[in-house]
Amino acid sequence: MRKRAAAATYFKERDARFSETLTIHMTSGPHDPKPNRRLTDFIIHDAARKPLPFEMIEVADMFISGTILPSEGSTEEDMDKGIRCECFGPIETWAISGFEEGFPGICVSTDVADYDCVKPANNYKKFYDHFFWKARSCIEIFQKLSKTFGGNPNFSLVELLDAVVHSISESQSFPSGISIKDFVISQGEFIHNQLIRLDESSLEDNKFSDLSVLVALRDASRKNRTSVALNPLSGESLKIRDGAEKLDDDEKLARWQHPANVLSKFYIKISENEIADDYPLPAYYKNSVQEMDEYSIFDTVHNSDNLPKSMLHNWSLYNTDSRLISLELLPMESCAEVDVTIYGSGIMTADDASGFGLDSDPKQSSTSRAYNVDGIPIYLSEIQEWMIKFRSSMPFILIRTDLAWYRLGKPSKQYAPWYEPILKAARLAINIITLLKEQSWVSRLSFSDVIRRVSEFDKDHPAYISSNPAVVERYVVVHGQIILQQLAEYPDDLIREYAFVTGLSGKMEERQHTKLENREKVALKHQTNLNPRAAMGPVVSKRKAMQATMTRLINRIWGDYYSNYSSDDLKEGDSNDPEKEVDEREENEEDNDEEADGEKVPVREMDPETPSVRQITSRSNIKQIEWDGEPVGTTCSGDPLYRQAILCGEPIVVGGAVVIEVDNSNDMLAIYFVDYMFETSEARKMVHGRLMLMGSQTILGNAANEREVFLTNECVEFELGVVQRSVVVDVRLRSWGHQHRNDNINYEKIDKARAEEKKMKGLPIEYYCKSLYWPEKGAFFKLPRETMGLGTGVCDSCKIKETEKQKEIFTVNSSESGFVYNGVEYAVHDFVYVGPNHFGDNTEDQGTSKIGRNVGLKTYVICQLLELDIPEASRKADPKSTQVKVRRLFRPGDVSPERAYSSNIREVYYSEQKLSLPVEAIEGRCEVRRKIDLPPLHGLAIFEHIFFCDNLYEFDKGAVKKLPTSVRLESSLKVDAATSRKRKGKFKDGESDHEIPDKQESVSQKSRLVMLDIFSGCGGLSEGLQQARVSETKWAIEYEVPAGEAFNRNHPDAKTFVTDCNVILRAIMEKCGDADDCISTSEAAEFAKLLRVEDINNLPLPGQVDFINGGPPCQGFSGMNRFNQNTRSKVQCETILAFLSFADYFRPRFVLLENVRNFLSFNKGQTFRLTLASLLEMGYQVRFGILEAGAYGVTQSQKHALIWAASPEELLPEWPEPMHVFAGPDLKISLPGNVQYAAVRNTANGAPFRAITVKDTIGDLPPVENGACDIMMDYQSEPVSWFQKRIRGNMLVLNGHISKEMNELNLFRCRRIPKHPGADWNDLPDEKVRLSTGQLVNLRPWCLPNTAKRHQWKGLFGRLDWDGNIPVSIIDPQHMGKVGLCFHPVQDRIVTVRECARSQGFSDSYQFIGNIQDQYRQIGNAVSPPLAFSLGRKLKEAVKQKEL
Repeated sequence: MRKRAAAATYFKERDARFSETLTIHMTSGPHDPKPNRRLTDFIIHDAARKPLPFEMIEVADMFISGTILPSEGSTEEDMDKGIRCECFGPIETWAISGFEEGFPGICVSTDVADYDCVKPANNYKKFYDHFFWKARSCIEIFQKLSKTFGGNPNFSLVELLDAVVHSISESQSFPSGISIKDFVISQGEFIHNQLIRLDESSLEDNKFSDLSVLVALRDASRKNRTSVALNPLSGESLKIRDGAEKLDDDEKLARWQHPANVLSKFYIKISENEIADDYPLPAYYKNSVQEMDEYSIFDTVHNSDNLPKSMLHNWSLYNTDSRLISLELLPMESCAEVDVTIYGSGIMTADDASGFGLDSDPKQSSTSRAYNVDGIPIYLSEIQEWMIKFRSSMPFILIRTDLAWYRLGKPSKQYAPWYEPILKAARLAINIITLLKEQSWVSRLSFSDVIRRVSEFDKDHPAYISSNPAVVERYVVVHGQIILQQLAEYPDDLIREYAFVTGLSGKMEERQHTKLENREKVALKHQTNLNPRAAMGPVVSKRKAMQATMTRLINRIWGDYYSNYSSDDLKEGDSNDPEKEVDEREENEEDNDEEADGEKVPVREMDPETPSVRQITSRSNIKQIEWDGEPVGTTCSGDPLYRQAILCGEPIVVGGAVVIEVDNSNDMLAIYFVDYMFETSEARKMVHGRLMLMGSQTILGNAANEREVFLTNECVEFELGVVQRSVVVDVRLRSWGHQHRNDNINYEKIDKARAEEKKMKGLPIEYYCKSLYWPEKGAFFKLPRETMGLGTGVCDSCKIKETEKQKEIFTVNSSESGFVYNGVEYAVHDFVYVGPNHFGDNTEDQGTSKIGRNVGLKTYVICQLLELDIPEASRKADPKSTQVKVRRLFRPGDVSPERAYSSNIREVYYSEQKLSLPVEAIEGRCEVRRKIDLPPLHGLAIFEHIFFCDNLYEFDKGAVKKLPTSVRLESSLKVDAATSRKRKGKFKDGESDHEIPDKQESVSQKSRLVMLDIFSGCGGLSEGLQQARVSETKWAIEYEVPAGEAFNRNHPDAKTFVTDCNVILRAIMEKCGDADDCISTSEAAEFAKLLRVEDINNLPLPGQVDFINGGPPCQGFSGMNRFNQNTRSKVQCETILAFLSFADYFRPRFVLLENVRNFLSFNKGQTFRLTLASLLEMGYQVRFGILEAGAYGVTQSQKHALIWAASPEELLPEWPEPMHVFAGPDLKISLPGNVQYAAVRNTANGAPFRAITVKDTIGDLPPVENGACDIMMDYQSEPVSWFQKRIRGNMLVLNGHISKEMNELNLFRCRRIPKHPGADWNDLPDEKVRLSTGQLVNLRPWCLPNTAKRHQWKGLFGRLDWDGNIPVSIIDPQHMGKVGLCFHPVQDRIVTVRECARSQGFSDSYQFIGNIQDQYRQIGNAVSPPLAFSLGRKLKEAVKQKEL
């Protein structure tokens, strides 16, 4: 039996009845002093057995007739255990229970037993229901006022009634046709008396007897003596006892999940032009918070009347272009031909009956939630309808998508001005209804009468418009939709016949407002969320975005494309669908690397995208073929070579191109470049040709020029008889440099015009070729002109293939002291890498968890070759059967995790453990030296395969000892003795990796590449490149002020322009006299003229910049599209146009473009393809790929899409080798021709060095509290790990160790998250906690368990793992964000700015500027300096190799 929380007692004479006692015994309940039973099918009646209301218990002797059941069990299941007992009692007391449970229980007692009332008899239900709802009202008010249950004892009476009405109406079981509010008020004194009796046993600080709102409810009940009761005739409705039947407007509209019926066939839509003056100037939705897709939270349902209901706070509404839009433009009913699409964003929470009403100020409301709401940031699918509903006389706005209903709370500050006109119109509608109802002869109150009355409102009146009737009439008419809908939903049918209603409808039609036909709602279907937020990241800039400043070349390339392809073409995609280009699978999925082997045929069969050669027999009988001229040499097999042949009267020449007959019917030509021609001993006239692909057959797809073809390394030999005809392919070589730019552009114009003229005349297309396409390397190279078409019988492509084949050949030298494997020469005493799987280290199932996913992954094992063992039975040595005896070297991590943490990452231990392994276990070669022979490091990234060994590990004893001096670390790679002597005495213990001056590395500033960093951010890319000593940043451009100031602070020698790059480019081109070649907005031109003289004098000019790099932001600005404004959202990345225009105008030696991995699939991949096409059109060599920053020496996972561009006079840099173990998928790009390209290998199965852990990164930092704000502090301890020593450098004081502050509730949650790996919200107990305000709230966020079935929410409120990594770089650490893993491993707080900076590889000396959000954002948007360093090293190699 539930504890009795309230009771009223009336003692009567004792009248024990044997039948009741016997029944209690027969139902065998617990043997309490006073047994408890359940009562069903009961009636409360007097001695004459006349049923009377429950309340009569207090004034007369009342008895019970009903079925008595045992105290436990289900009523339906144990009815056979019940015993019917008639007229027992009398009743001594009654009680209401269930205050804590939230559902009323009613108990009556006799002197024999206590009875829980379960279900009344059908003929008594009309009496019992009235008392039940009185009890329910008591409990609802108890919970709304009790702090223990999250209530607010400071509620006003209106707020209390609003919350109670909402809760009761949600039950959908309250009798219809009456007002919940009126019923609650009528029982106010009863409720007051019940609750104050709870004070005796209550632990609440606030006693109910002291609550003014409860007194106000009692007084309201006394003033309104009208008693609301259940209708005794129907038992289903409530009536006013004074005889006046009332249908309450609040109650009908409170059930907002059931929209009202529309009475009119047509709907009159508001005109956008007429309401425009009541709204602010156009603005665009901006939000720095990562938002979740509504589709990822709700399951799709197919019944619009049964949708889930939630609350939306801090919300904004916008259209497909992200422009803020009024909700008024969307019809308030389901109509055909709706011509507006509205989306929304906000913070979703449970609808707890609190919130924001239309009568509240959107800018300041005591009852509304703060902007910092604890909920899910969400972007909605298309809003289907909206309505205004009432609760306790308070109107609210509700919106519906296909997935859910949302009650709108407080809007965002940005959207508040757009919300105010709706509030104003809604208030006006309410007051007009009130005005109409107050009239005794309402039908005579005309439209003009109402207008006049409204114009007489005082200025302080909430519905005041103006004192001018004309102004009022205009406002009423143009916002008439809202007013008419409120009148249509008002529960008085007569009001719709009033003269005002017909007058307003007529006025709206006179203004030619659109009439839409109402329609029935249709079944909902699951669709993709088309909200523009789905295709863009958070817009974080507080400054106005500007259209791109472009050169005419970039404008032509991008403009031509978008003028040729419609929006429908973009939706359909093409053969190079970017959805297939980038492998976007979850990181725990495996890639399928298998490729089908092509069938061996005389002529190589091409992939489906490539034409195949038709097989023709007896070709010599079909076509007349003869050589033109004498042989000019012989092939290596002695076949004569010829320079020219005549095919059906047409010359075929070496160095030309031919078209081959194909089977394909897609009109795609098979073009081959003729490398040489020869005749076999069987008199077959042959061509050795190299395939040339159309641009559309490459990664460029439909972004390619239709006349450009690309040479490939696919070469074949075919008979001249399969040649269809010769074709003109101009092998182009243009002068390079900015000084030749205009001449080349003019030549391209003339050539294009000539080609168009030939095309119009129906002449064959003349093609041109500028680049070699090498898909296996993900690159376009300059043409090898020095080896093309020489006719010497030597093919450059064949040489490449032969070199690759030679690498696959395994050979052992004659002395059996060395061998060649995979193109690498090995010798006895060399040190090698061996895969960890050969030592029983099982890495299976490692790396599958996003939390601490690097835990358990193994590095390569370093071994020393001792001898070879070639099996005598084998006639030919092979890497599988040939064994090598090796000495194993151990790493500190093989001894203990603690030793790994405190040791140098390049240290290994000598051992006497020897074993035999197959040669195929070897992964590569490395060096092991003494510590004094180590080369210096210039950053965190390691690029050399060099280790040091000063200790011996006794495996059987587990002991580490000093390496005897007698042990010599010999290898075929000798250390320069002079270098070794120079370094002796330079090291102290623990300081082996501090930078040491190296004469060879001390490159003068003059010899470094002069760099311009565009979209520089705080400077991560520049920092890493400068650490590589390959470039020096002389200029930087950054739009955001805090990031620009941070760059300037850390790179004081660079000139930093903190302004829009479009303005800078315009100023540069004007300064150089090339304004005619510049396409920009007038705004950019005006700002360019406003630049300071000092800035103009320091502008970079063409010829001064060797290297341009940058990471253009990829947020979409579809509303700012300059190309073909009639097609929506074709260009969504204006910033890339400006970046490419800088490259085009300056024509530097090198260009490096960095972006997030999704850049490759952004805008259906078209932005990426057009970027490649633009760089190739300029004449650059281009390489593209995806790299994982974590594999280059940081603990943070960050995947970067990168594009290298090098002038045709330079070598195109290679990708740096990943040196650290890091879990993740193969970052492959699918290319045409079934080619799977990965820039670098995956290191999940082994790498030279271990992964950098969270503990390596931040383990030495001092503990701080939630919201730590001390900018400077002492380190408090010495660095321990190799990474900590490197990252700290010479810093003596720690800066930036500040943390984002959590609110009290989230701090509670953080403290309850266990301090072990993988802990997240799932580990929170399902209980409530009391806040300092006294409010009792759920410890588990309400939304997570309720939606976990569809979305696992892995990692939200998650702790980092000391031995793991940080999942991804984030610009705003949020426990409820897209990446919720942001809590410190052992401290109850969010990771600090300095910890985030270290995870990206920024040294402790690097400073960040602005507020804490600015600093987090600077780090999250930056490129990891160690990755940039690695890229810089490969750039340096390319520069040096070219010089050699």
